[in-house]
Amino acid sequence: MKTAALLGASIVLPDAVVSDHALLIADGRIGGLVPVADVPAAHTRCDLGGGWLLPGFIDTQVNGGGDVLLNDQPTVAGIDAIARAHRRFGTTGIMPTLISDDRPVVAAAISATEQAIEAKVPGLLGLHVEGPHLNPGKKGIHLAEKFTQLDESAIALLTAPTLGRRIVTLAPELAAPGAIGKLTDAGIRVCAGHSLADYRETRSALDQGLAGFTHLFNAMNQLQAREPGMVGAALENRDTHFGIIVDGHHVHPATVKIALAARGLDGAMLVTDAMPPVGGQMQQFSLMGQTIRVEDGVCKGADGTLAGSALSMAQAVRNAVNLLGLDIVAASRLASGNPATFLGLSQQTGRIVPGLQADLVHLDDRLVVQRSWIAGELSEDGE
Repeated sequence: MKTAALLGASIVLPDAVVSDHALLIADGRIGGLVPVADVPAAHTRCDLGGGWLLPGFIDTQVNGGGDVLLNDQPTVAGIDAIARAHRRFGTTGIMPTLISDDRPVVAAAISATEQAIEAKVPGLLGLHVEGPHLNPGKKGIHLAEKFTQLDESAIALLTAPTLGRRIVTLAPELAAPGAIGKLTDAGIRVCAGHSLADYRETRSALDQGLAGFTHLFNAMNQLQAREPGMVGAALENRDTHFGIIVDGHHVHPATVKIALAARGLDGAMLVTDAMPPVGGQMQQFSLMGQTIRVEDGVCKGADGTLAGSALSMAQAVRNAVNLLGLDIVAASRLASGNPATFLGLSQQTGRIVPGLQADLVHLDDRLVVQRSWIAGELSEDGE
């Protein structure tokens, strides 16, 4: 049995922080917590030298990283490169995300994800298909000419059997009656996004099984006095999750605070919506013929439209602490525990609990990533 004891850091549990204890790992799983003086002799001791030990981050919306865009490389190699780039920033669970594209590209991404899971690409949890069943009125940086109807053949493709998890983001007001239910019945996490759905239409989608909301506030109808919109429906509902991009650019920090106060922490997930520059060298790249530039840490199209982000999960966690005023336990819930729950993986990962997979990240006192573990396997590559 391969065993280790991680000590010297404050350990972030689901509802508390524990100091002067060691985290035991056995065969890739969390064995438990013991006082440092009680570490079993058989365990290899690893002194982390201070900082924080958290559950590894889980990012449910990652378009690219390491100079790779999934749409351009919907292959095992492309997925592996994206996962490796984000691991440097503490992401031990990743949902590569395909931006609206032609059906053959969607099929290629689905196939490549299955192959990559079979090949055991570290940290790969499944695939997020964002579009092409979106509303042109809220297209954002997506190309409207790529948008198509969610017909029976599209549903058949999206519901193909998977070894992992699958998220589909769509505009619910454009989905035919019963379509959301068919996706949900097949185990798909259906999210609303890039949508003009009003409150009533969003509530109808929730009744059909809508599970979440993609980048809350961005590319959707807002909360107003006499029309709560999609944002109002999202904050009112207690059974769904929403991703939110906490980079200080997509959503004002005060707006995020209001959302968390209204909905409670349990519904929120930090996401990056990351593009190729994260973990790479690019300062500009092409997105389906559009030149996207990184300016002051923000990805923008030629007309100034936000185009995903240059955000890492490590920076999102720091922003949750520094911009939102959350403590490390709450920030960890948004980065790890809540995404695991959304994906139906809370009994496997996302928390430091005995029996769960040893997916972990070590941050120094400035919350900078030093190292990470996936199923107990150490990577010393940090920020």
